[in-house]
Amino acid sequence: MKELTTDHISQQFNNELEALRQHFLTMGGVVESQVQDAVQALLDSNGSLAEDVKDQDTTVNQLDGLIDEECRRILAKRQPAASDLRMILSISKAVSELERIGDEAKKIANLTLNLVSEGESPRGYVEINRIGQMVSKMVHDALDAYARLDIELAVKVAKQDRTVDQEYNTAMRSLVTYMMEDPRSISRVINVIWVLRSLERIGDHARHTCQHLIFMIKGVDVRHVSLNDLTADYKPK
Repeated sequence: MKELTTDHISQQFNNELEALRQHFLTMGGVVESQVQDAVQALLDSNGSLAEDVKDQDTTVNQLDGLIDEECRRILAKRQPAASDLRMILSISKAVSELERIGDEAKKIANLTLNLVSEGESPRGYVEINRIGQMVSKMVHDALDAYARLDIELAVKVAKQDRTVDQEYNTAMRSLVTYMMEDPRSISRVINVIWVLRSLERIGDHARHTCQHLIFMIKGVDVRHVSLNDLTADYKPK
């Protein structure tokens, strides 16, 4: 695995940085499971699995608080510089993206419970399955990029968000047309639209996570760089 951090005179400092990294990846694993389970619960009309997704939110929030405290403690105690500082800043921002992904998965779980109670599978499940698979892979690959410090993978994931947006817009046009043709479907399809919106936001947060990783490795803020201009060799103009 590629290394970004350097060895320090204090082994304790090394241990603190590694613990921070491991806690971030652990939180990422929980969030990744939430997204996958939330989509599966909806497709299977599985209310029990949806409840499990909601319950995982407690674990995500606990890890969010733990990582935030670790970042603040290291900054105050060690006063890191260079790559160490970028690592801490990057993780402190990326962990917020993970927490928001978890929130969106919880929203999908709540919407699933609403749809299950209605007892009918509405239009839009094909789109949910397709976009759900896309954003689940984006989350997985974003975390893999962090684990391996793989900037090429991070750039690839960031660019995939454009495809998710295109699929989302196509699905929205189709569902709006369907509601206009069958007004009786509106209440059910509205829930599906909110699910798709949450999935689209998960894609956004996965992209932002990768942008924070690029900052960690390159030391360049690419949050406002066009995806067309973003490359693994990106340098400020």
